[in-house]
Amino acid sequence: MQPVPQPVAQLRTPSRRTYGSVRSVLTALALVLGALFAPGFGALSTAGDAHAAVTVTKISHATATSMFRSSGITWSSSGGCSDRNNATCTSFEQLNQATAQGAQTLKSASGCALNITGGTETGHASGTYSHWNGYKLDFAKGTCVTNYVKNTFTYIGLRGDGAPQWKSGAGNVYADEGNHWDVTFYNCGGC
Repeated sequence: MQPVPQPVAQLRTPSRRTYGSVRSVLTALALVLGALFAPGFGALSTAGDAHAAVTVTKISHATATSMFRSSGITWSSSGGCSDRNNATCTSFEQLNQATAQGAQTLKSASGCALNITGGTETGHASGTYSHWNGYKLDFAKGTCVTNYVKNTFTYIGLRGDGAPQWKSGAGNVYADEGNHWDVTFYNCGGC
């Protein structure tokens, strides 16, 4: 038996309606991809993924203290010092500029008194988004700042060590470590 030839489909010229449908599909695809890859959402929902390509500007202790002083933010250390290599000091050497700006944003947004008790000094947990690498600050606990964090930000569950966490709209994470707030600033918080 010989194969039976099949009729060839006729090609049609696409109508305006077809182009409109393609445009609609492409627009929807662009919106979905934008949502998937927007910082803090979709496929890149962890702050680490969303901020991996961000350029980080490091600042000196003197620059950070000037920024904090101008915003009415205080700082203290159990050792009364600022040596980065001494765990009893509070140092801001090599702090990320966005971290300092994040503290300023927290101060202006909350209207609370802020006292920083931990900066970039040695003695904190290690990791990419650590104190040493300039991403974290510790703030003394106070009723005003605690109420602000808990009533303004979204509770996201317990950290691996059991500390309850809240996430700001900007993606910064506030962990309640009992006697202080351990804050990871992935960005300046809307500065």
